[in-house]
Amino acid sequence: MPKTDPRVDAYIRKAKPFAQPILAHLRKVVHRAVPDVEETMKWSSPHFDYKGMFCGISAFKEHVGFGFWKGALLAEHLPGKDMSAAGQFGRIASMQDLPSDRELTRILKIAKKLNDDEVKAPLTRKPRPELKAPADLLGALAKNKKAKATFDKFPPGQRREYIAWVIEAKQAATRAKRIETAVEWMAEGKIRNWKYAK
Repeated sequence: MPKTDPRVDAYIRKAKPFAQPILAHLRKVVHRAVPDVEETMKWSSPHFDYKGMFCGISAFKEHVGFGFWKGALLAEHLPGKDMSAAGQFGRIASMQDLPSDRELTRILKIAKKLNDDEVKAPLTRKPRPELKAPADLLGALAKNKKAKATFDKFPPGQRREYIAWVIEAKQAATRAKRIETAVEWMAEGKIRNWKYAK
């Protein structure tokens, strides 16, 4: 018995007429290929969980999106497919845009095995580049050994918070006051948002 969610039924009913059969078909194939999958709603669209995040469908104005949580790991199994925001199958505007049920089932089973084997999805977020500390901040730190030592020990994210706070100041007086406060706090070993730290 498929583990369905009435919110998914409602989502499909509210979708544009062209999208309804596509969404219903994808739903059916997912349940048939991975019987233990569970439906839910995430980010206001239907998702399927199987031992964690699995795949999802979305209806837009002129197309449907279908994609896998671990889509980057499936790229080699999707030759020639568009790995875009619409999902690994590109913009699906009609039933003809879908691969065969057999092909979809094959890909779903590969994705299922990734979750069975507890393979982690690769990180997609790129680290932000490190901000260069301005000369006036570095000069003030050079005059206070404790503050300089704290700044040098900080990981890049904590250094970035102080640097961004200083360089975002609109007026010279504000910038000077922030540098003074930053040096004072760092001399006490404090991170930029120490007031909110638990």
